[in-house]
Amino acid sequence: MTDKIVAENLSKVFGDDPGQALKLVRDGKTKDEVLAETGQTIGVQSIDFSVAEGEVFVVMGLSGSGKSTLVRMLNRLIDASDGKILVDGENLRDANAETLRKLRLEKIAMVFQHFALFPHKSVLENVEYGLKIAGIPSSERRRRALDALDKVGLSAWADRKPSALSGGMQQRVGLARGLAVDPEILLMDEPFSALDPLIRKDMQTELLALQRELKKTIVFITHDLDEALTLGDRIAIMKEGRFVQVGTAEEIVGNPADDYVAAFTQDIDRARVFDASAVMRPPEALQLKDGDFATARQQLDELGRDALHVLNGEAVFGVITRRSIAEAERQEGASLRDAVRRDAPTAEPSTPLHELYDSCSSGLPVAITDDRGRFVGVVPPEAVFQLLAKDTDKTHRGDAPADEDDAADAPAMSA
Repeated sequence: MTDKIVAENLSKVFGDDPGQALKLVRDGKTKDEVLAETGQTIGVQSIDFSVAEGEVFVVMGLSGSGKSTLVRMLNRLIDASDGKILVDGENLRDANAETLRKLRLEKIAMVFQHFALFPHKSVLENVEYGLKIAGIPSSERRRRALDALDKVGLSAWADRKPSALSGGMQQRVGLARGLAVDPEILLMDEPFSALDPLIRKDMQTELLALQRELKKTIVFITHDLDEALTLGDRIAIMKEGRFVQVGTAEEIVGNPADDYVAAFTQDIDRARVFDASAVMRPPEALQLKDGDFATARQQLDELGRDALHVLNGEAVFGVITRRSIAEAERQEGASLRDAVRRDAPTAEPSTPLHELYDSCSSGLPVAITDDRGRFVGVVPPEAVFQLLAKDTDKTHRGDAPADEDDAADAPAMSA
């Protein structure tokens, strides 16, 4: 995949002499030591990362970790102290005011935590605002604004004032305003954190549905790990201006980089993070037309299993067990077909583990099939339970990180 955003050695210092503070950091001083010695605050320190086109890249961290500072540097609402920000290969730090204005109007849109809607304007006029600033003719911006409202399910509210809308609806208006300019990149700074939990969950679901359709490049900021795991193709865990770990949800939860990350993940429901592909074994099976009792028993012995899938071509016909073979052998004239249990559970590689609970309760291995019904792997019930029973605290014991106040995220900038 093509990288849409690349950050190289990106740093931000709030103070009069960033060079001095960065030198102290490079010499091994901590953020607190630099603050005590110079009075300057390290917001972001020497971060490298890339975001692929169409990827949802989530930056997760506590208050003061630098995450909001970071996202504001990506469209230069805050200027970096050091490093590069490349968008489609062009360094934003070299961009002049006109180039930046064009970039913000056409390529990069930002959705903030606070809705920032104009109370005296209608919902439609709020969504049209960015298009109006860009000089789009009235009829065209109305069409595009209505299309954006339709995408977020609010076209019927176009002529109402924001005060008539709930908090969740107002946030959808903010999202529609960002979508109306048809940006290639969406920067979302804790957009759902002010919403009630149920509405917040609905907004996450809506964003994922929109992303499946629109395939934007999204950088999403949050302090909520559940939200990060739900939305992110990849997740960066941020602490004191640095990325502690970057990876998929499975990598973050299954293999935390240190005690800090482990403390965040210790209470996560692993069944909702991992899917069948995480515990899938190779697709050993027996062809129905080629099998007999002796062959089946031999293959079970060689694999060290008590059950084996039987295929009819590429499709799963069922499953045999040592017990079903023994019962069939007692029947006069019985064949392997008579030993096959047709109630074998099936799933897809992307099936979340929590959806496999009922299937695993039968004690039979779950056949994993692709979207064409072809047999691609096996999930033994014990593999599911072993993964869910792993206690990461045995090696990474500690209390969950406490929220902290820090000036790194303090500067409030508005578009």
